[in-house]
Amino acid sequence: MSSIFVPGRLRPTLNRAPNALSPVSTYSSLLRTVRDAGLLARCRTFYGTVFAALTLALGGCIAGFVLLGDSWFQLLIAGGLGIVLTQFAFLAHEASHRQVFASGPSNDRAGRLIAAGVVGISYSWWMTKHNRHHANPNTIGKDPDIETDTISFIEADAAKQRGLLALLTRFQGYLFFPLLTLEGLNLHYRSIKTLFQPGRLEGRSLELSLIGVRLGLYLTIIFAMLPVGLAFAFLGVQLAVFGVYMGASFAPNHKGMPLIPEGVKVDFLSRQVLTSRNIRGGFGMSLLLGGLNFQVEHHLFPNMPRPHLAQAQAIVREHCARLGILYTETSLAASYAIVVRYLNRVGLAARDPFDCPARAAYRRR
Repeated sequence: MSSIFVPGRLRPTLNRAPNALSPVSTYSSLLRTVRDAGLLARCRTFYGTVFAALTLALGGCIAGFVLLGDSWFQLLIAGGLGIVLTQFAFLAHEASHRQVFASGPSNDRAGRLIAAGVVGISYSWWMTKHNRHHANPNTIGKDPDIETDTISFIEADAAKQRGLLALLTRFQGYLFFPLLTLEGLNLHYRSIKTLFQPGRLEGRSLELSLIGVRLGLYLTIIFAMLPVGLAFAFLGVQLAVFGVYMGASFAPNHKGMPLIPEGVKVDFLSRQVLTSRNIRGGFGMSLLLGGLNFQVEHHLFPNMPRPHLAQAQAIVREHCARLGILYTETSLAASYAIVVRYLNRVGLAARDPFDCPARAAYRRR
């Protein structure tokens, strides 16, 4: 029986009879089932249509920007641009998982062009970080998505915060979405920082060129056509919308789900299912979140194209029910509430060690 750490306690995750099926032995059969159903086949027409639609939307943002000129209505264009760039980021994410083309190099070329040339973030940096996450989701010491940053995802990390960060950590659940307004800037900063670090990095020169040209043209056009104050406001709105949209799309997937302690071995099927959360909503939600609403299926079959995830869900849910593995699915609003509560609970560890409820009650006597 494997176990997964839930903040505050250790609980069993699988309760099977001695002769019950093992997740280790049944993942192969699950994979065969989805492959035989054709759910791993590429969907080039779908991705071609999405790319064409996003290119038209980007062209519409550019046309609106030119036609509006010196107007504060430009901030609506900035918000729309933030949404379109996030949708392009979803496409780059899918290319990095080999979902778009059968050929790995073709996916990498498309993903690098979209990520660096359109969105402005490093494809190599993203791939390295994201692949580590997929291999060990919510695993302490291995998953980069739960490492300490401005936000602490583990109580031990929250307890180490000092000064202003400690104050932010105490209320980090409530501050989570406001802080996401800075995530767009953070993604660009981390991308450029990584590209200038020593060591081998695939595609470094190309990505630096693409990001440099993209950033140079973008800033030149904005500051050439808009007054300085409006230009900075445009940039601020675009980056804020991009950061909130990106963060709000990825956060519901694992935050508040069980954590796996360092050194604990959990089989692949259980590890991916028990640490992931799906979001209900059908086609509309899949469009909004770029397929990330089917997080369980995405983690079990990372190279499965977005249009097939809904069909795979029924197969995976039945498989998990047969094995007694908890399959989690909730609404988008409920997932945000869970994330906020979880982050606030972790943030309590950043309190003054002498500031405890019992001491406060004693002082009031």
